[in-house]
Amino acid sequence: MDWSDRIGRRIKLRDLHVVLAVAESGSMAKASQKLAISHPVVSKTISDLEHTLGVKLFDRSSQGVEVTSYGAALLKCGVNVFDEMRQGLKQIEFLSDPTSGELVVGCPEIMNAGIMPAISERLLQQHPRVQLRVIHADVALSEFNSLRERKVELLVGRLPDPFVEDDLTFEPLVQEPFVAVAGANSQWARRRRVELADLMDESWVLPPQDSTPGGIISGIFAASGLKSPRPGIATLSIQLTTTLIATGKFVGILPNSIAKFSSRRVGLTILPSRIPTTHYAIAILTVKSRTPGPLAQLFIEHARAVAKSLTA
Repeated sequence: MDWSDRIGRRIKLRDLHVVLAVAESGSMAKASQKLAISHPVVSKTISDLEHTLGVKLFDRSSQGVEVTSYGAALLKCGVNVFDEMRQGLKQIEFLSDPTSGELVVGCPEIMNAGIMPAISERLLQQHPRVQLRVIHADVALSEFNSLRERKVELLVGRLPDPFVEDDLTFEPLVQEPFVAVAGANSQWARRRRVELADLMDESWVLPPQDSTPGGIISGIFAASGLKSPRPGIATLSIQLTTTLIATGKFVGILPNSIAKFSSRRVGLTILPSRIPTTHYAIAILTVKSRTPGPLAQLFIEHARAVAKSLTA
């Protein structure tokens, strides 16, 4: 297939836009309404493309249209083309005004309770016109599609072990330990030394034992020669965990970053306890073949600085 004769001169971005609209709508009539152009124009655009490429892009029926394998291949390229254009426009926007633009980041709730607010605050203090949009994506549960589909530019979260995603790359930010915590007004907050064994009869807020964090914490107790306590509250909600511990009526075990940043926000105290070494790896994930945009690189720089403050 000759590029200049059959592709370069005859296929336009508008044609790809029409193909995407038809595929998303499932019918040419709906696509015409979405694009605010006539049904015959949509139909002719698809027919002309099929003639140019020499393949059938859609199977037609009375119920609508269905993408063929040829159409799926073109759609994949079309999505990449528009994504690259979007990234290019963002880069132009950044070059014209490096202090503005939008960055979309994915992370789980546990990061929003720990390191994310610190990174966000640091970034926006220096670049107040940047719009940071944070959406939910649990890295520990291998929720990577938002990154692959460019719905986010990067992911922040606990690194799965083992990490087996060949198309993704990661940068470890910090290997942080777990710490025992109590409310700032708790009797334990005034102790100079507290052992885990001293806390066994307290009311605990812990993740369910059949969850990933619950398994890690059970291992901490086992390494201390202790049986995991029966929690008064078993929950994966970090907000509920920190709120209950802050009352002074509960104790818990949390990753260091969550305990440290929550100590200021909700009133927690990190207890002077010896916890068996169990590291919780926080990393930034990106697509291996895709260079992060300028705002994403700024975010990564500030994330490194926050991580460094945690280990200091």
